[in-house]
Amino acid sequence: MLDVSVSYNRYKFLGHEFLTWLWFLTENQRDFIHEKVADLTSLEIGNRVVLENRFKDTLETITIKGDDAGLEEGILSLKKGAVVTELNLTYTFDELEWQFSLKGESLAISGLKTPATLPVNNTEDIEEVVLEKVMHYEKMIDFINIIFREFINKRISEDWEQTVVPEIRKWITK
Repeated sequence: MLDVSVSYNRYKFLGHEFLTWLWFLTENQRDFIHEKVADLTSLEIGNRVVLENRFKDTLETITIKGDDAGLEEGILSLKKGAVVTELNLTYTFDELEWQFSLKGESLAISGLKTPATLPVNNTEDIEEVVLEKVMHYEKMIDFINIIFREFINKRISEDWEQTVVPEIRKWITK
């Protein structure tokens, strides 16, 4: 059995590939996402993307942030061999919106902003508001689990090298 730190370092590339694939899907295969996540209204790249590129002994980090920031620099970085290490996403269900960042190497969620809950007018409302907030968190975790499971299924299939990787390369080089 592998040591946890060895496993972590050996397989963290999967999270980076996952985020790159997810970015690709949001721009090119929205139907696939909607098919797998039935209640999704939209999934958009948010206001921050972090990429890393390793050159021998140096590490270059590229951060694209801002509400109106173009992602062309990110695509250029991908062309040069960078990997997506963090992706900010906006997930919409009906009129409810979640914003969060997803880190590639650990799939950790950070900066999660859930939809607003009902106002607390008295102590009896607290339990209802807490349960609503928990449901919002569960919805986001369920989404990530579903889409990551789909990624792993694609990643271990023959379809990955024959179809998915060439499609992603085409998207990057267009």
